[in-house]
Amino acid sequence: MRRNRCTWLIVAAALALPSSAVAQTQGRGGAAPPATPRQAAPVDLAGQWVAVISEDWRWRMITPSKGDFPSIPLNLKAQELAEAWDPAKDEAAGEQCKAYGAPGVMRGPTRLRITWLDDSTLKLETDYGMQTRLFRFGAASTPAGPRTWQGVSRAEWVVTGGGRGGRRFGYLRTVTTNLRPGYLRKNGVPYSASTVVTEQWDVHAQPNGSRYLVITNIVDDPVYLQSPWITALHFTAEQDGNKWDPTPCDARF
Repeated sequence: MRRNRCTWLIVAAALALPSSAVAQTQGRGGAAPPATPRQAAPVDLAGQWVAVISEDWRWRMITPSKGDFPSIPLNLKAQELAEAWDPAKDEAAGEQCKAYGAPGVMRGPTRLRITWLDDSTLKLETDYGMQTRLFRFGAASTPAGPRTWQGVSRAEWVVTGGGRGGRRFGYLRTVTTNLRPGYLRKNGVPYSASTVVTEQWDVHAQPNGSRYLVITNIVDDPVYLQSPWITALHFTAEQDGNKWDPTPCDARF
């Protein structure tokens, strides 16, 4: 009888606990709340990066001449449009930023500034053309809205392994859609509104302390490309923002 009475007293005491106390008790022995994308990051992308242009210099550092579009798998329709490129028409139409959309601006002579807008959103800024793109984690259901130069980017961390002390290795994967039609190359090489840009963002630390950002960029356009256009873009980390040089879009230079 005494044992039964003690059991009932324990049950009654538990029922009398406030809900907050029960939650705290469960929290001590229960599962930890899920980490935010910012906390779960296997790689640190934040900071300022400058493009390392050691290849394709004549297409990336200056505006190529009309018709200079080798290495891009254009179909005949795209080639005809590129041959008709007229920067004066773009200026008159207020479309100086056609070469600064997400598929094209990353190949320009730009600096990148990457920061966390909140725990689930990375913000990418370029000083070349003064563009801003947001990488939203878990945003598959986000309304698309009107098409823009930078489109809508869904982001996810891809974890490839782990090391000592619980350290994880991986990269960022982004998929960008809802793009306003523009140029892959500044001399009028087109991409359509159906374009999808998939990017893999890797950071490589060197023994001397320097860091490199390597972006594998896949442009898939069923309207103007015969096959996906795959390139690798390289950036190196800068110590501070003293060299940040915002310049507006320009249709010619």
